[in-house]
Amino acid sequence: MSKQIQEAYIVAATRTPVAKRNGMFRNVRPDDMLAHVLSAVVGKVPGLDATEIGDVITGCAMPEAEQGMNVARIGLLLAGLPNAVPGLTINRFCASGLQAVADAAARIRLGEADVMIAAGTESMSAMPQIMGNKVSLNPAVFAREENIGIAYGMGLTAEKVAEKWKISRDDQDAMALQSNQRACAAIAAGHFRDEITPYTVRTHAPGEGGVVRVTERLCEHDEGPRADASLEGLGKLRPVFAARGSVTAGNSSQMSDGAGAVLLMSEAALKRYNATPIARFASFAVAGVPPEIMGIGPVEAIPRALKAAGIAQSDLDWIELNEAFAAQALAVTRQLDLDPARINPLGGAIALGHPLGATGAIRAATLMSALQREKLRYGMISMCIGTGMGAAGVFERV
Repeated sequence: MSKQIQEAYIVAATRTPVAKRNGMFRNVRPDDMLAHVLSAVVGKVPGLDATEIGDVITGCAMPEAEQGMNVARIGLLLAGLPNAVPGLTINRFCASGLQAVADAAARIRLGEADVMIAAGTESMSAMPQIMGNKVSLNPAVFAREENIGIAYGMGLTAEKVAEKWKISRDDQDAMALQSNQRACAAIAAGHFRDEITPYTVRTHAPGEGGVVRVTERLCEHDEGPRADASLEGLGKLRPVFAARGSVTAGNSSQMSDGAGAVLLMSEAALKRYNATPIARFASFAVAGVPPEIMGIGPVEAIPRALKAAGIAQSDLDWIELNEAFAAQALAVTRQLDLDPARINPLGGAIALGHPLGATGAIRAATLMSALQREKLRYGMISMCIGTGMGAAGVFERV
C-alpha cells in the first residue's frame, strides 16, 4: 500500500553573518560554524525533543580538510545534539545547501521522519584554492570535446555567458553597484537581524608574563557589502579571467565563509510541539546545461520548479537568485523575463558573499525572514551550479 505524500514545513531558519574569505572568520572552523547554527535553530523550538530529529543533512561544496570527515555528523556532535541523531554530508556544489533542504523535505513528505534539519557550511578561508586541497580531474575532461567545459574556471564560463547573451560590462557593473547598495540599505534597516545568529570570534595571543590574552569580537553583520561602491570604481577594475573580457572581481560573487540551518517538520510534529510554521516546502528542481555555460542553469531549473509547485512565474513575490556573476544573473533574468524588482531586494552574492555549499541554506534563512516580514506568499531560491547545472526551490508562506 502506498503512503500519501504529506506536507513538509519550515519552522525555523538561521544563519551566521557571512564573512569575506580571510576576513572575520579566517580562524573559525567550518564545523564550528555549523555547530553554531544547528544549536541556534534547535533552540528556536522550545521543548523540542532532539532525539526525534531524523537526520541532519548538510551541504558542503568542498567536503575535505577542515570540512571533511562527514562534517554534518561532526557539527551536530559539537552542537551537543544527542548521539542518536545521524548526520549526512551532501555535495551539489553551489546548490548543496538548497539540495539539503529539498532532501530533508523529501524525507518528511514520504513519511520517513517528522523532524529534520537541513544545513550548509563552507569556509573558503580554509581552502587553499577555490577547487580545494587537491584537484585531480579525470583525463577524459581534457580528452573529450564535449567535456572540456568542466575544466573551465567558473570565471571563463561567465565570460562565455556574457558573450553568448550579449551582457555588457556596463550592465554587469550596474548590477554589482545595485547589489551593494541594496545590501547596505538592508543592513542599515535591520532586515537581516532576525535571521542572523551572531557569532563570537575568540582570538588567543601571548600576553605579559606568559599569560595567554583572549580577545572577543561579536560578529553580527555580513562583512562583504561595500558602502563606497561606485560605477567609477567598478569601471576601473580589470577583467580577471580574459584579457578582453568583462568579468571582474567587482561584478563577481565574493569568496566567503558562513553557515546556515533550517528546521523542518511534518504536520504531526507541528501539532505535537505546538509549533508555528513559516512556510511550506512547495517544490524543487535541478537541471543540467552545457558545462561551459553553467551560469545559465537556472533557466532550465526554474520552469521545472514552478510547474512542480503548480504556480506561474508571475506568482513569485520574492526571488533569491544567486549572483555567482553579474553576467549569468542578468542572462537568467532576461531569458526568463523575471521581474528585476523581485530579485534579491536585499542584495545578492556580489555584495553579501557566496560561501558555496552553504549559500542555499543561508538564502533560505533570508527568504523565510522576508516572507514573514513582508507578508508575501511565494518565494524562490535559485542558483547556477559548477559543471553545468541549475537548481530552484519554491516555498509558500503559511
